[in-house]
Amino acid sequence: MKHEVATYDGGLSLDKLIVTKDTLVALDSARSTIITSSITNGELSLQQTTLSSLLEDFSSEAELLLLKFVGAFALKVDSHILLIKVGNTCSELYLLEKVSEPAIISDGLLLSPEQQAFAVVQHLDKNRVSLTVMLDDGQNNEILKEIVELDPQRGILQKVFINNYLRVDMSHGFRALVIAEDHSLALLQQGEIVWSREDGLAEIIDATTAELPLESDGVSVADVEHNLFEWLKGHLLKLKATLMLASAEEIDVIQARRLNNAEKTKMTRDHNGFRKLLIVLTKAGKLLALHSGDGHIVWSQLIPAFRKTEECQAPSVLKVLPWRIPHQHALDESPAVLIMGKCGLGPDNTGILSFVDSHSGKELESYRLSYPISQVIPLPMTDSTEQRLHLFVDNNARAHLFPRTNEALSMFLKQMSNIYLYFVDIEKGSIRGYGINNQDMSDMVFKDYCFKTRELWSVLFPSELEKIVATVTKMSDEVVHTQAKVLTDQEVLYKYVRKNVLFVVTVSPRAAGPIGSTAPEEAWLVAYLIDTVTGRILHRVTHQGMQGPVHAVFSENWVVYHYFNLRAHRYEMSVIDIYDRSHADTKNVLELMLGHHNLTSPISSYSHVDVEVKSQSYFFSPSVKTIATTSTAKGITSKQLLIGTIGDQVIALDKRFFDPRRSQNPSPAEREDGILPLSEGIPIFPQSYITHSLQVEGLRGIVTVPARLESTCLVFVYGVDLFYTRTAPSRTYDSLTEDFSYALLLITIVALVIAIIVTWVLSEQKELKEKWR
Repeated sequence: MKHEVATYDGGLSLDKLIVTKDTLVALDSARSTIITSSITNGELSLQQTTLSSLLEDFSSEAELLLLKFVGAFALKVDSHILLIKVGNTCSELYLLEKVSEPAIISDGLLLSPEQQAFAVVQHLDKNRVSLTVMLDDGQNNEILKEIVELDPQRGILQKVFINNYLRVDMSHGFRALVIAEDHSLALLQQGEIVWSREDGLAEIIDATTAELPLESDGVSVADVEHNLFEWLKGHLLKLKATLMLASAEEIDVIQARRLNNAEKTKMTRDHNGFRKLLIVLTKAGKLLALHSGDGHIVWSQLIPAFRKTEECQAPSVLKVLPWRIPHQHALDESPAVLIMGKCGLGPDNTGILSFVDSHSGKELESYRLSYPISQVIPLPMTDSTEQRLHLFVDNNARAHLFPRTNEALSMFLKQMSNIYLYFVDIEKGSIRGYGINNQDMSDMVFKDYCFKTRELWSVLFPSELEKIVATVTKMSDEVVHTQAKVLTDQEVLYKYVRKNVLFVVTVSPRAAGPIGSTAPEEAWLVAYLIDTVTGRILHRVTHQGMQGPVHAVFSENWVVYHYFNLRAHRYEMSVIDIYDRSHADTKNVLELMLGHHNLTSPISSYSHVDVEVKSQSYFFSPSVKTIATTSTAKGITSKQLLIGTIGDQVIALDKRFFDPRRSQNPSPAEREDGILPLSEGIPIFPQSYITHSLQVEGLRGIVTVPARLESTCLVFVYGVDLFYTRTAPSRTYDSLTEDFSYALLLITIVALVIAIIVTWVLSEQKELKEKWR
């Protein structure tokens, strides 16, 4: 083996190197000279070619593009893309093509050992692009040029790939696969889009829901008659199928009707609240609305505020939140969502806000903030336009009020003494609580809608003993039906349902690594319940020999969290129920019904609260990715835990399995309360999988939304795949099934009425005959 060394005194830029046809290509440190190197006859040669010799009026730095060409390479310089061919020696460089941006060039496609083709795609305007396929023979040899119309909401094309096929006349035809700014795919052939895919949906980072418009337009008599006829026809077919009288063709019609149910895909609300818009935000900064009926895309919007600009080279989106939910003005106003992001990836980058109409996808307004956003707090207040007030908290713990109106400011000033916030600093191991500083009413408040805060309390975790790994709080819009929990023996337990409670989990420093990275003796896990108004620790429990990762969900007065048991080498789940003993004077249901209680007395976090905590732990076999809980309109229906497993499936488990009052031998009264016998593990039945045999590849999140029917909860699961279903934790006790045979019910009622009439007539005749005897 021979070792050769060549030096270049000017310095090299080594972030990108390209090897093509036995030639190494790099740029110098000033990015103004091309350095090529090759081995000829056993000798290593090094050549340099200035860009000014290839491109006149060269002024900026060049950048190598990572494209695959045989004997050629591509450069980006001065808003142009240059395709440069390497000659017989590394010193011979020829300019093959010069393309103005925005444009992209594909990799080379070998048509023969001596010839290769490449594609150039350029944007002509917002709706049209040109696709040109050329040969690398050094001449202006265009073998294909097409104009294709594309949806402007796809953004600028980012990559193009080509392949070839033989036509009937044995000439070469070409197809081009393009990847757009929104991460969507499209196959182009003969000037048309053969197919397209919204592959950006595989990168959803957040999701929410919105109501569809109300059905306000009148309906013609002909439509009513047609719908009535179709309804009767459908139920007659179902009746024939029930009586096993339907032919094979009629069974096919019934199945087709079930699959193509027009009611599911209507663009208006239904009385059960099943039809929704699923608003999803993708990593590419695109917002899409999916219809819950069949998942089709209602509208899509590449949000203008998050497009790359000179001022913001790397915008990123963070989350989507409901902004306006009209109720009284539902006919006049559309719901709106807020998209929150920042200009960059660092924690100190300034924030970006965009407000989008949920029905049309139109961006209403946007803001480029002068401060970073560390926290968003939805306030329990809405203005006259039913727009919810929000606080955006920056890194200096200053609170900025939105919307910026005098009405919103007036409402906030009346309630700001009751508004509190907190910061969790994982690196420093601290939690700090703040209140709005109502003593400082400077011009900054009335001009910039900005409020200073004052620190009220802090909780510090010693770094040598504990490290914060998880924090969970309740959903701000969660509905709790009743605070009182009545037992069979008429004893009453009162749930601790205050929303200002934070669940915090810490682990020992050695247990902060992956599973098995430490011994059980050096690992422990500590769970805290902290009041975020006063900083008071309501409850603390230590689990020895436990380790993360920790996943938790907080609802009503209970917390369920998942972790790993190092001693048993199994996963565990623990539950904490917290009850308020401040109402201990009302001990039975009779006093509660007669109004002998103190539930209407004012509640303050600063008053002493006597809490009672019940807890229990269970083994749980699957590894967990995320945990959520069902939610219903009134909070009456029992809860289910929705657990996303490492196998990309979702398990629905009744909260009764996680009842800390479970015992090995429940008393009859406890059994009547629904208390299950205690077991060391949580049983999982095949019927528990709401995803059935399907897998939601790359599962990342679970979103639950209440329907108008109290029994039903809507569940949306997203990852690389998307999954949507309805679940009824206590069964559908308030509705009939969709395939219920109304025709059979009607016929049964008619038959009973006829039977009653016939029986009555026969009875009258019999009675008359007896009187004539």
